Amino acid sequence: MVEDLSPGAPTPADSARAHVGASATLEATPPDGVPAVAPQPRASGSGAPTLEDVARVAGVSRATVSRVVNGKRRVAPDIQTVVRDAIAATGYVPNLAARSLVTRRTGAVIVVISGAEEQGQPATIDFADPFFGRVVGGMLRALRPREVDPILMLAETDADRARVLSSLRNGNADGALVVSTRGDDPMPALLVEAGLPAVVFARPGRPIPLSFVDVANRDGARLAAEHLVARGCRHVAAISGPLDVPSAQDRLSGFQDAMARHGQAFVPTVGGNFTYESGVAAMTSLLDGYADLDGVFASNDLMALGAIHALQESGRRVPDDVRVIGFDDSSLGAASRPALTSVRQPIEEMAAEMARILLDTIAEPGRRVTSTIFEPTLRIRDSA
Repeated sequence: MVEDLSPGAPTPADSARAHVGASATLEATPPDGVPAVAPQPRASGSGAPTLEDVARVAGVSRATVSRVVNGKRRVAPDIQTVVRDAIAATGYVPNLAARSLVTRRTGAVIVVISGAEEQGQPATIDFADPFFGRVVGGMLRALRPREVDPILMLAETDADRARVLSSLRNGNADGALVVSTRGDDPMPALLVEAGLPAVVFARPGRPIPLSFVDVANRDGARLAAEHLVARGCRHVAAISGPLDVPSAQDRLSGFQDAMARHGQAFVPTVGGNFTYESGVAAMTSLLDGYADLDGVFASNDLMALGAIHALQESGRRVPDDVRVIGFDDSSLGAASRPALTSVRQPIEEMAAEMARILLDTIAEPGRRVTSTIFEPTLRIRDSA
């Protein structure tokens, strides 16, 4: 049995978003509705189907078809559906080279997985973490309907970052979706300095004028703390992520503040780096110093699973002796034994919103930067 708990009034169905931005005026929907499009023959004459053929089948103007084909926003969703059905019915294939000349766009964006060098060595990006797959899947959800293709690039060194900037400046892609793995990652600031369209997953490590999406991390950590207290835990510890990362800072401080409100003035804490192995090491260290622990909050699911392994190796039972809560609500956590109680951040929805913000920024150069903050929920399973 899985329960959802939300902080305050918003519900999981709301996934409340604090989204600042202008909304476009949509082309009006015909009052009588729009009929489904059946396969139609092309207009007389041989040759490839044209925009005029699509317009005739869809029952709209050529200009409307052109706006849909070129990814313009000022067309109502149901009209877009009818036009796309007409494109399929006629077999029309856009001339991508011609479209690029007209729109000055490539129909591609770069997905940048970015870190920072550590003592001259590239940062380690753990693609075994399901987080990355969820992010890319969410991006595709928003990119596919707009016929935009992602290009994956890693940016772990100065040379990598230079290639990303060069690709954007040379017109190989229209903008960048950035997922930073370290708080001191220079990639977001470089994109701002270059004046290139970009959106970043999670609040940047330092304040810069760049759009981002994030989850209310402090609220999520508070949910974890209150659940442990409600389950009777009195000696609670935390495993944090790298404290140069804003999300790790917010999760730890939110958890500490919530525990202080319940009388636990000191929360023993050991840092990890969001990997399973660091969760094992952190939990082992905590047990060495605090043998009476009965509750643990880890800043992501991989570290929580590592903590459970260390607890079980020490002879402690989860949740009978120690309750454990993670953060992410990953498939790995849900499938573990015991199934992991976890703070859910809606990663797919967050990544899709990233893509939408970027595409809107590309379509409207000079659009003001914006942020979207999603509300967390608590997925209660067997570990707590």
